[in-house]
Amino acid sequence: MNKQLFSLIEKLATEHRLALAEYEFLIENRTVEAAKLLAEYAVGVRKKIYGNTVFIRGLIEVSNICKNDCLYCGIRRSNSNCQRYYLTSEEILERCQEGYELGFRTFVLQGGENGYYEDDLLCELLTAIKAVYSDCAVTLSLGERSKESYQKLHDAGADRYLLRHETADAVHYGKLHPKELSFEERIRCLHDLKEIGYQVGCGFMVGSPYQTSAHLAKDLEFIEKFKPDMCGIGPFIPQKDTPFGQESAGTVELTCFLLSIIRLIRPNVLLPATTALGTIDSFGREKGILSGANVVMPNLSPASVRRKYLLYDNKVSDGAESAQCVEELVRRMKSIGYEIVSSRGDIKRI
Repeated sequence: MNKQLFSLIEKLATEHRLALAEYEFLIENRTVEAAKLLAEYAVGVRKKIYGNTVFIRGLIEVSNICKNDCLYCGIRRSNSNCQRYYLTSEEILERCQEGYELGFRTFVLQGGENGYYEDDLLCELLTAIKAVYSDCAVTLSLGERSKESYQKLHDAGADRYLLRHETADAVHYGKLHPKELSFEERIRCLHDLKEIGYQVGCGFMVGSPYQTSAHLAKDLEFIEKFKPDMCGIGPFIPQKDTPFGQESAGTVELTCFLLSIIRLIRPNVLLPATTALGTIDSFGREKGILSGANVVMPNLSPASVRRKYLLYDNKVSDGAESAQCVEELVRRMKSIGYEIVSSRGDIKRI
C-alpha cells in the first residue's frame, strides 16, 4: 500500500479527523487494500461502542407528495408518472402497531414536503404514538421546516430528525436542486434541529451527478465539524422520470469506503446500511454493516404504497427490506456475525 495512504488511514484511526486535502487524497487514491484496512478499523471502533448489535428502524413512508422539484428525485413535483398518496394518522398508527408487534422500537416517518402534514396534525399524531408506545423513539424525515415547527414537533414527542444535506458544496447543491432551494437554508435547518435538542441526522448521495472527490472531501469535513448523531449515505441511483434519469449510478465500493471513514470520524454515530445499498447489490446491506454501519431500516409502509415511493428506480421494499420479513433480516445479519436487537437504539455518548 502507498505509504502516504497507509499513514492517512492510521492518522484517521487515531485522531478521527483529517485535513480537507487529505480526505480528497484518500478518496482519489483508494485501493482494495486501503478499503479493507479502513473497514477493519471501523468495525473495531463500532464494536467497542456497540458490540455486534444492529439497530432496526421501522420505516413508514407517509406520503410521496412533494412541493419540491429536486432534479434527482422520483417524487419531484414535475413527475406526472408518480402515483401520489398520503397516509392518514389512523393508517400510520396501524403501521406503528404492527411494527411494535414485530419488535420495532423506533418508527421513522418519512415523506415529501407538502402542506398536508402541518404542525397540528403531526403534533396530534406524535402525542398519540407516544401515548401508546412510550418506550419507542420517533424519527421524522419531512424536509425543511421553520425552527418554530421543529420545536413544536420536538415538544410533541419527536426524538430524532433526518435531513440529508445532500452535498456540502453550495455550487454542487445548486446543480442538484431547483433555484428556490438553497444550501444555506438546508444548513440552517440542521443547526436549528441540533439547537432544539433532536438527535440529528445528515447525509449525502455517493456518485451524484457532477460530484467530485473534492465534493466528497467537503462532505466528510462537514460531518467532522457538525458531529451528527446519525448519518445516512447511499449510492445515487437514477430515476427514469427525472432530469438525471440517464446518469450513471454510484457504487457500493465507494459508498462502503466512505462508511468506514465516517465511522472513524464519528465513532459513536448511528450509521445505516441503506436501502439504496441493498437495491444495487443483493449483499449490499451486509457490505455496509461489514464496513462499519450499525443500523438497518426495513420498510413498514403499507404494501399498497411501497412501489409508489420510488425515489429512484428498482427500489427494493420486499424480502429482507420488508419489516414483515424481519426474521430473514435477522438470519442475514447473523450469517455475518451480527445480532439484530429490539431497542430504541439511541446514540451512545462517549
